[in-house]
Amino acid sequence: MRISGSFQMLAAAALLALAAWPAAAQKTQLLVYTALETDQLKAYEAGFNKVQPTIEIKWVRDSTGVVIAKLLAEKANPQADVIWGVAASGLALFDQQGMLEPYAPINLDAIMSQYRDKKKPPAWWGMDVYGAVVCFNTVEAKKRNIPKPEGWKDLLKPVYKGQVVMPNPASSGTGYFDVVAWLQMWGDDAGKGGGWKYMDGLHENIAQYTHSGSKPCNMAAAGEYVVGVSFEYRGHSNKSKGAPIDLVFPKEGLGWDLEAFAIHKGTKKLDAAKKLADWASSKDAMILYGKNFAITAQPGVAPKLENIPDDYEKRLIKMDFSYSASNRERILTEWNKRYNAKSEPKK
Repeated sequence: MRISGSFQMLAAAALLALAAWPAAAQKTQLLVYTALETDQLKAYEAGFNKVQPTIEIKWVRDSTGVVIAKLLAEKANPQADVIWGVAASGLALFDQQGMLEPYAPINLDAIMSQYRDKKKPPAWWGMDVYGAVVCFNTVEAKKRNIPKPEGWKDLLKPVYKGQVVMPNPASSGTGYFDVVAWLQMWGDDAGKGGGWKYMDGLHENIAQYTHSGSKPCNMAAAGEYVVGVSFEYRGHSNKSKGAPIDLVFPKEGLGWDLEAFAIHKGTKKLDAAKKLADWASSKDAMILYGKNFAITAQPGVAPKLENIPDDYEKRLIKMDFSYSASNRERILTEWNKRYNAKSEPKK
């Protein structure tokens, strides 16, 4: 009996599919919780998969506060394998609660000591710094005769009333490091310190607290408000696209945090998680981070970013991540009690 050509082709295709199936089946999927900006995920994933094509990343992405709350809620039944691109202040909290698997990636020595956990091996390590910026819409300000602020305390002036938006610290890592920075600069004292008095005054001028660190700068860029308290990546990105904003780096000093990496304790895919850690701490990865941020955890990698001052790193205040982690619940409870009425509705 003769076998038709089409049947032979189908049979050959089936054999090829069967031959390829074991390789596809061997792919390891890592569940990665992240607060990275959505416009960064593809580049980072592609860079990793060039080196490790058999490890597939499944992202769970949300704003920093939401990711932190989700991981804490899942503590008794963890789902995540890796936490990549979440605030170091959050990872310090997870470390205090025994949720992280210490690991020294092969590129750890290249990461500056101030940007990683001090323990050996570390529970977490940093990728890049993101710090405070004020996005100031020059066009709308001119219409309203509103002056450009130079410092945080300028935003207390009556001329800014109803024209300031900033992130809610319970849902945004940017909002949280702003609040912590003000408390560290001007005093906490269980709700009575100068940091709280500053926020009481600022609250009078706030139009809305958003649930995203990017959104205040986006709103200022679109002319919805004159002043958006945000972080330098989003400010740089919006200005580079032609938005009519100036970036103000307040003279009193800048709060900041690190996008950081950790392996979740109890992952059943530890080998794959370590491979991701090794790549995510590499110079190749740092070069990708440096396309978005002025400071990377490995020195000398990030190029000079237009719109970011040369002395940017010197403007960062000394942040105490242990304080940020240990006092998170108390600070957010107090903040919500005082200011949450002006938060945007949750979706």
